[in-house]
Amino acid sequence: MAAAGDAQLFEETFVITNYDQSKYDRVARITATSNDNATQMTLDVNIELFPCSTGETLQVVLATNLSLDGKGDSEERGWRDVKAGAESTLADMYDYVCHGKIYKFEDGADGQSIKAYVSFGGLLMMLEGPSKKLLPLRVDNTYLLVKK
Repeated sequence: MAAAGDAQLFEETFVITNYDQSKYDRVARITATSNDNATQMTLDVNIELFPCSTGETLQVVLATNLSLDGKGDSEERGWRDVKAGAESTLADMYDYVCHGKIYKFEDGADGQSIKAYVSFGGLLMMLEGPSKKLLPLRVDNTYLLVKK
């Protein structure tokens, strides 16, 4: 996936450690820990579109655009464009794709970590981890791409 490197802000593999569907019928809040135990993620997931459960492994990417060459989305082509012969995008390689806004950062208590908060139309994500890993997220908008 090196071709999309310029657009890719964050990539990590997580294992789901907690699954809570108590508040909504179609949304679960999952908590997950990265394979290296350095990054924690809390994510609201539409389980009708992307069913998941505790113990499953997820590959998570945050990117500024979905173009495979990393150069940006075309004005003529929306990310949901599925016309025959349409150029393939990063979204084609993932099971769950959302577009959202990174709206808040907080410094961690240890001075070495930060928390990044993202809203995908009301479905929320929080990433907490090493500053080095999460500083590239200091942009306004991002795509979330997830696959099992």
